[in-house]
Amino acid sequence: MLNTILHGTPTDRPPLLIAHGLYGSGRNWGVIAKRLSDQRQVIAVDMRNHGESPWFDSHTYPEMADDLAEVIAAHGGHADVLGHSMGGKTAMMLALRHPDLVDRLIVADVAPVSYDHDQMQFITAMRGLDLSAVTTRSDAARAMEATVDDPTVRSFLLQSLDLKNKRWRLNLDVLERDMPQILSWPETTAEFQNPTLFLSGAASHYVLPDYRPQIRALFPKARFARIPDAGHWLHAEKPRAFEDTVRAFLTREGRVQS
Repeated sequence: MLNTILHGTPTDRPPLLIAHGLYGSGRNWGVIAKRLSDQRQVIAVDMRNHGESPWFDSHTYPEMADDLAEVIAAHGGHADVLGHSMGGKTAMMLALRHPDLVDRLIVADVAPVSYDHDQMQFITAMRGLDLSAVTTRSDAARAMEATVDDPTVRSFLLQSLDLKNKRWRLNLDVLERDMPQILSWPETTAEFQNPTLFLSGAASHYVLPDYRPQIRALFPKARFARIPDAGHWLHAEKPRAFEDTVRAFLTREGRVQS
């Protein structure tokens, strides 16, 4: 089963399962998960081939969805689910494959479509780091400046560096080989009939208005909200606004702007 990080204890509300994006880990969501655990247990996972979870020889959305289903089954049999980017696609596939396990769904800045942007440059950058020559995370950050110019992205990637064992906590070989599948979206005619929120950064182009017919075909009860002055990493750029919107949707008592 996937590695899980538990925040809080079980309550009379369903737990919230959080699925991170590509190159991330459950630890990336620590602050938001801890804050949201004041009303329910929050379960942050390391996706397959990431973090402390097992490495597999494949990385497809049906398989990742089944991984999440196994976690939910081990924690009571149903949950609210939040996923960002790759984790958002996995959360959508989970809801479509196992609708009985998902109460409410939050999809953060991704749509059920295929994308043509390339994420391979980051695998190249991580492979290019001479792990034998770095002893601190700041050493690694300086060494990666030439290949990853954005300091925020460098910091994010380096959270997956295991300095002690001189290794990446990412199965780079499989992620590279299956990158076309990660960027794509499997064809499906299933529908998820429960409440679903597509929460996007206003400055992001991952969830375009043109995608709404495809979204509503799979998620008829989809609602849409945008966080001002935020891009694809909306939860990191505007954590309080992100948390407030998620909390309002999950409690059903707040209003989410369409």
